[in-house]
Amino acid sequence: MAISESEIAQVRSATDIVALIGETVALKRSGQRWTGLCPFHGEKTPSFSVNAEEGRYYCFGCRVSGDQITWVREIQHLDFIEALRLLADRAGIELHEDVNAGPARKERQEALAAMEMAVEWYHERLLESSDARGAREYLRSRGINGEIARQFKLGWAPDEWDALTNALKLNEKALLATGLGFVNKRDRRQDALRARVIFPIFDPAGKAIAVGGRVLPASSDNPGRTDGYVEAKYKNSPETPIYSKRKTLYALNFAKDDIIKSGEIIVCEGYTDVIAFFTAGLPRAVATCGTALGEDHFRTMRNFAKRIVLAYDADVAGQSAAASVYQWERQHEVDVFVARLPKGSDPAELAQRDPDALRKATIDAVPFLKFRLDRVLEGANMATAEGKARGAELAMEVLAEHPNELVRDQYIQELVGRFGLDQALLRARVLHLAKNPREKGVREIVNEPPPARPQPRSSLPRPGLEALRLYVHGPDVMKERLIAPYFVNEVQREIFEALSTKHSLSELIDALQLRGQDDAAQVLSELAVEELERHYSQSDVSAVVAQLMRSAVKAELLSLDRDMREGRVTPEIAQATSRDVQERVAMLETADGDVAEQDLRQWLLERASLTSS
Repeated sequence: MAISESEIAQVRSATDIVALIGETVALKRSGQRWTGLCPFHGEKTPSFSVNAEEGRYYCFGCRVSGDQITWVREIQHLDFIEALRLLADRAGIELHEDVNAGPARKERQEALAAMEMAVEWYHERLLESSDARGAREYLRSRGINGEIARQFKLGWAPDEWDALTNALKLNEKALLATGLGFVNKRDRRQDALRARVIFPIFDPAGKAIAVGGRVLPASSDNPGRTDGYVEAKYKNSPETPIYSKRKTLYALNFAKDDIIKSGEIIVCEGYTDVIAFFTAGLPRAVATCGTALGEDHFRTMRNFAKRIVLAYDADVAGQSAAASVYQWERQHEVDVFVARLPKGSDPAELAQRDPDALRKATIDAVPFLKFRLDRVLEGANMATAEGKARGAELAMEVLAEHPNELVRDQYIQELVGRFGLDQALLRARVLHLAKNPREKGVREIVNEPPPARPQPRSSLPRPGLEALRLYVHGPDVMKERLIAPYFVNEVQREIFEALSTKHSLSELIDALQLRGQDDAAQVLSELAVEELERHYSQSDVSAVVAQLMRSAVKAELLSLDRDMREGRVTPEIAQATSRDVQERVAMLETADGDVAEQDLRQWLLERASLTSS
């Protein structure tokens, strides 16, 4: 980790979580807590709660939770380090690097600074240089005026070998770290892009991390190369320490606000297609950067919207890996749609010719499965019985690829009406193909079980929950009277053992999540934002401990009975122990309750020791 744990704790303690969240959510004081409408899901009655003292928030409706850093990450869609730096700047705290991480951080900062300078240099060349006249004309022909060029920081790489390198005095290390250039065979520094329109690529926080370049179309002013060499239309930065193609979405930094507002993200093939959606009044479009839509892209998109619209050419959309799309829909809880663009049109061309048609194609986007099924049906030869049979078979293969039987059954109704075939026959055939995915070319679909949801708190033993609530918010004497064997529920025991380490609640929740103890982290997140409804006296604490001990003793007596039946303890000892223990349980509410509590405490510790050995 690049930042020390002590500095992370310092940033957390210096950040008023109520003031931070209050910038986005209208919070009202309710006892020791602050409540408001949850920003992460629609609701009319406040279920979102903030604990100012512990620096935690929790929603009892959708179960989101976190601290100051988590809040910034979720609201502004930043990574951990970026969120930490933002809060540190806000609090006036200077962060320092770990000794081992310092050089890597410095190199990254230098690469980002070099890329930022390059983007500004390219942008200025486009706006002001005479050699960029052809580039400006090309952009205008694509419906991109000066205002849009400034918004997206578009640029121009002149037709020179080392114009950028010399202008910015970039050394070999900076060129390689950014992909902006290289050292050629003559040991000279050389620009990677020349005679291209530049499309800067930014991370979600707005930092320039790469560039894409497009050659100008051939014209009388730009005849192109005469040596027969055909250049690629687009050329993008290579993978670098600051840029990963499979994790980056072009224009996400510009689009994220509207994506969050609309709940929809539009995915295009190219940079100009993205810009076309912005000009058409749909500023929520992004594009992959020279790579196919993949798992990492879906992992990023799910943080912003649940509706994903593919605005691809029909052939490209149809070739998308169906099994992967369905798996990503299920795994990331998103819905993938396809915009029905007019045949032969791309978004950039359609935005210029008929922006209303582009907007309508997006609004009328159909589910991915329906799009693929419609393409098969449109190509079916309905003039002959053989053509109908072949069309039906292909349609059933498409349906069989979807992992949800209920979804498949909805579309079977459509096939019945289209081909006039028996519904039972169609359903049986689709089911057979789904169970035998290698038959008829149907690809195998990985049916992984959905991730387990945290254990509902209502299912946990109440005595343990009440004891833990007092441990977190109650008198200190409570902490002295609790031990791990009192908690018969594994989740509650994990929470108690974590609380016993004396770390802050935020640190404990983070640690539980890192260890994979998600249920414990979930419950502790809830407890962190709760408060005691009244003052608990010494007798109240004793009553809670007694109730907790009864549950623990009952469970341990059942264990003792199993030991007797399996021959590990003689019946005489087991029966005598059981009588003795039950007598002390009965004494818990009497004047001798303290003595009985100590005896039972010792017995439970001894039993726990035997179990662990």
